[in-house]
Amino acid sequence: MTLSRLLLTACLLLPLWPALAAAPVATPATAASTALEPVPDWQPITRLAPFQGTYQAFYKGRQAGDATLALQRVGNNRWQVSLEVRGKRGFAGVLGLNLLQTTVFEEHQGQFRPLSQLTERRGLFLGKKVRGSYDWAAGTAQWQGDIDKKRRSPVALQPGDLSALLINLAIMRDASPGAHMQYRFADVGRVRLHQYQADAATAITEVSELSYDALRVQRSNSSPGDAMVLWLASGVPTPIRISQREDGEDTIDLQLIEYQGEQQ
Repeated sequence: MTLSRLLLTACLLLPLWPALAAAPVATPATAASTALEPVPDWQPITRLAPFQGTYQAFYKGRQAGDATLALQRVGNNRWQVSLEVRGKRGFAGVLGLNLLQTTVFEEHQGQFRPLSQLTERRGLFLGKKVRGSYDWAAGTAQWQGDIDKKRRSPVALQPGDLSALLINLAIMRDASPGAHMQYRFADVGRVRLHQYQADAATAITEVSELSYDALRVQRSNSSPGDAMVLWLASGVPTPIRISQREDGEDTIDLQLIEYQGEQQ
């Protein structure tokens, strides 16, 4: 894996790289979630509220930099979720590699509805920017910039479609012990089906020398040997850990070191 691809992978998706994407969706799907009986101690996130989480970023077990996942209000019923990954050690630090991904969205009929999306990579001798817009009146989304021509064509939208970052927010909203979650990913000229399964119970999990009673959620339709796992702690507005595995090997690992926001 190249260093620039490493930073893109840290965005969880990461839609610019075909090897990390699931197989194309043959049938339409909308967001869905099923769960076991509610666990009394589990506190779901029931409303949007600004937060910011700061993470240590590891690559194959070695610290490579840091990352920030944040949600902020940008207008009347307008929100922006962003993920910034900063390379500060090794070659990533020497090259000053930095990845920023944002989605502006609104709440519509109980769903997160993306309005615009940006992916930008910056660094010494490197630069890449992709912008996307979601036109819900026309029922299409389209991306422009440093992107393959075949992905610049409009993509047909369906109610419930989400960007990669919005899937993370939706998981934080929908996850509960035993829950099965399904979302349609529409980002950077692609449409994919993402399915996630939450463990049946929480477990004590240590992250950055702190212990949490955390719920583990894993993508259940990844390619063999690949995995995307999030750990959520009741009342904490951002994942406490996000881990990526490729070809059976742990690659990206984001571990929460501090956060600001309302406990729910």
